[in-house]
Amino acid sequence: MNTSFTITGNVVDILNKKIYPAEVVVESRIIKSITPITNANFPIPNYILPGFIDSHVHVESSMLVPSEFARLAVVHGTVATISDPHEIANVCGMEGVEFMIENGKQVNFKFNFGAPSCVPATIFETAGAALNSDDVKKLLQRDEIKYLSEMMNFPGVLFNDEEVMKKIKYAIELGKPIDGHAPGLRGTQAQQYIQASNQFASEQQITNEKPQKSNVIISTDHECFTAEEALDKLKYGMKILIREGSAAKNFEALIDLLNDYPEMMMFCSDDKHPDSLAVNHINALCARAVAKGIDFFKVLQAACINPINHYKLNVGMLRVDDAADFIVVEDLVNFSIKQTYINGELVAENGVSFIQSKAVEPINKFDCNPITASDLIITTKDFSNETVPVIEALDGQLITNKIEIEAKILMAFNSTQLTSNVNNDILKIVVINRYNIAPIAKAFIKNFGFKQGAIASTVAHDSHNIVAVGVDDESLAAAINLVIEAKGGVSAVCENKQAIVPLPVAGLMSAEDGYKVATDYTAIDKMTKEEMGSTLQSPFMTLSFMALLVIPYLKLSDKGLFDGEKFEFV
Repeated sequence: MNTSFTITGNVVDILNKKIYPAEVVVESRIIKSITPITNANFPIPNYILPGFIDSHVHVESSMLVPSEFARLAVVHGTVATISDPHEIANVCGMEGVEFMIENGKQVNFKFNFGAPSCVPATIFETAGAALNSDDVKKLLQRDEIKYLSEMMNFPGVLFNDEEVMKKIKYAIELGKPIDGHAPGLRGTQAQQYIQASNQFASEQQITNEKPQKSNVIISTDHECFTAEEALDKLKYGMKILIREGSAAKNFEALIDLLNDYPEMMMFCSDDKHPDSLAVNHINALCARAVAKGIDFFKVLQAACINPINHYKLNVGMLRVDDAADFIVVEDLVNFSIKQTYINGELVAENGVSFIQSKAVEPINKFDCNPITASDLIITTKDFSNETVPVIEALDGQLITNKIEIEAKILMAFNSTQLTSNVNNDILKIVVINRYNIAPIAKAFIKNFGFKQGAIASTVAHDSHNIVAVGVDDESLAAAINLVIEAKGGVSAVCENKQAIVPLPVAGLMSAEDGYKVATDYTAIDKMTKEEMGSTLQSPFMTLSFMALLVIPYLKLSDKGLFDGEKFEFV
């Protein structure tokens, strides 16, 4: 492997806001020199800049193990990620976190993992494992663990829950940042959350009018879905991550803030399915931001520099003596990636990844028996009122609405069963405990748009039980049994057609080639839209968040319908 070479191009010095033609010399994985070219007799092509960083991503949501995620990501100029492994931790606990770290080490890519702070995310669902404050402390003491992952238990922060505060305390003592997760939190409560209820800040009165930026404890949030919410948190010193994933898309709502807060913003995908990762990554967000007229130095500060400074990463910023982590792009408009270098090694060129696939030994936790259609029946006795609460899924958002539908709209001909009503786009949704034999949770959901069939998945944030949506009980049972038989996966059933993408690694990730997984996922996603009628941008990604209780307003766990605003069962 040759890590000593010379490359010429227009160097983009983001820190000093300069661009100049130069010769970059790399020796033994390090940038040895950057020498300006002053008397070039011809135009210098291409631009050399630091590599892109995804500042918050759950690698598991790509359905790829870390080594395969890296294979796809480097093609788009990504050299590093801030990766929260809480998805696999909710299934396999400490063993799952260890799996992610070790698999990531097999390739030349800079994964930076966090210590999951909320496993399980709530007490209102069944997970496969739990991490207590002692477990979190052990993780934070490891060099590979760079931060405390998103603190989703914001009520625990606001009310000084002992275990929550211990985890925050350990991160502070070890000098590691704490990521936030507080969708919709505003005003005094937002300030209390950011300052961890002032338990670790100097004694100052918390008011909405007098922000105390020096007291920032929980320092980032990727859950803002309006500019007003982001501004509210920015004024208290919290950094805002602009998220654009396969389901949650907040770019348009937040991107204009980058004009005024370039030092306080970063880009992230959070959850990105394999088909979209095969197409683009952070590079696409840079191109979209520049197309909106935002200064490209501000854009690149968010994409390349701010994550390194905030998380204290061992990632180069294109400076002498830095690690040789940089990319070569055709221009600063489209950010078409020509080459990606990590530690001085060419890992991708012109759309081709040079990272090789690695053998994977799956780990998993799965104890679930096949079901029948009769197991999914909902009767009028299951609801005491004349109306039925229905989850309203919102395309491109993790939040949902809670709506009430007259029970008679869902009544079958015998008037004792409640069934899907395709004409009103109200379908049945079920969640099945995959770790223990237990009663099936059943409810109704709007906006999936299916005219026939059903889909099921073991990717169901955050506990990753089986979640399914369908038009009829027979299709639902068939889709669910496909993923049970595979001990994990995403499936679709439509008329006489069945399809599944197996996910044997914790029921979350494939052990196969990433590009094959992307192709297979593209095919099953196409089936849900063209043959089953869904109008959602990403039906499986949306489905995966319908059991995520920490995002309002109405969700379904394996234990029942849950009000995410009141934080209690309906």
